[in-house]
Amino acid sequence: MHDKAADKPASGIRSMNSVLSTLRVFEEVAQRQPIGVSELARCTDIPKSTVQRGLITLQQAGWLKVVDAERARWGVAPRVLALGLRDCGKPDLKEVAAPVVKRLAAETNETVLLAERDGDSLVVVAAQDTDQVVRVVLEIGTRVPLLATSGGTAIMALLDESEVEELFTHELPEFAQKPDLVALRRDIALTAKRGYALNGSSSWFRPQVSSIGAAITDPSGRPVATITLAIPDTRYTRAQEKTFAPLVVAAAAEVSRLLAEN
Repeated sequence: MHDKAADKPASGIRSMNSVLSTLRVFEEVAQRQPIGVSELARCTDIPKSTVQRGLITLQQAGWLKVVDAERARWGVAPRVLALGLRDCGKPDLKEVAAPVVKRLAAETNETVLLAERDGDSLVVVAAQDTDQVVRVVLEIGTRVPLLATSGGTAIMALLDESEVEELFTHELPEFAQKPDLVALRRDIALTAKRGYALNGSSSWFRPQVSSIGAAITDPSGRPVATITLAIPDTRYTRAQEKTFAPLVVAAAAEVSRLLAEN
């Protein structure tokens, strides 16, 4: 006689493995977005059919979405960041920075981006758009390498040289063009002196955008996030640096102070 009870442990193990595979897919999408099914299968060593099922499940739950329909590439859905997930006992960066970001956008009438550091990347966690017709748009949840943004340069300017050199060893396979590390070293040194970064040698990433970035630090002085003012290159003039840069630096300093107080 077939013992149905004996099937239950095996069924439970299969269910657990399915959950673990789905969570692994979510983690890889969050780290590598935008990414397609084939690449996910390679980097996770999970069958494509299982990856596809996981993606559909996460899409139905509102955690993931298709961000590039033409190439079938996936990314994190805004719902993930809207939950305000954070480490236990730590203040919520978005909540603390919200009024500062909103005020900076009003003062400059340009797009302001708040991004949190995650390893060798920045993840956009909040944005305040300008009401101008031509504007810079970057979706919440977008992940950008530190080497590709003025915000990343601002963060690296506060890191030890050994940490910066380690970041320089990271490959960027998703980008056809690569940063000029010699020029980036110069930008980092200059940023350390003046307290803010321009997109200078990082303009290879989005050459149509000019940006001014400043680092947000935690109570220990470690750079953990950035505030960036992003302006279409057609509207940006070097004269604006004198007006806007102090505002960006002041905003980042205010958020750093608020993080220390909360």
